[in-house]
Amino acid sequence: MFEYALLRVVPRVERGECFNAGVVVYCRARSFVSARTHLDEAKLRALDPRADVTGVRAALRAVEGVCRGGDDAGQAARDDAGRRFRWLIAPRSTVVQPGPVHTGLTADPEAEVERLLDVLVR
Repeated sequence: MFEYALLRVVPRVERGECFNAGVVVYCRARSFVSARTHLDEAKLRALDPRADVTGVRAALRAVEGVCRGGDDAGQAARDDAGRRFRWLIAPRSTVVQPGPVHTGLTADPEAEVERLLDVLVR
């Protein structure tokens, strides 16, 4: 069993328009958490021609870093996979926001991250 949440880019929070730019997957049984992102710059510019592309890319990379742990995770480096996932999926009012959490079954959570990215983001 695994849980996942999409990462949404909301260029202008006040308008509420968004598109998917990544996925975070957590599997408790394997102490696994991972994120993969893909920023469609054309979609971002269509919703906000003045969007900070560099800032959005940095925010998406930061999510991937928290999942990897180590120095890239900052203060979350000491947390286990479950705590890092829960922190990443907490609601926030920023340009990169997590969507609702969904569940599924898989024997290979790492492959599931790529599959979900292909199906739901790219």
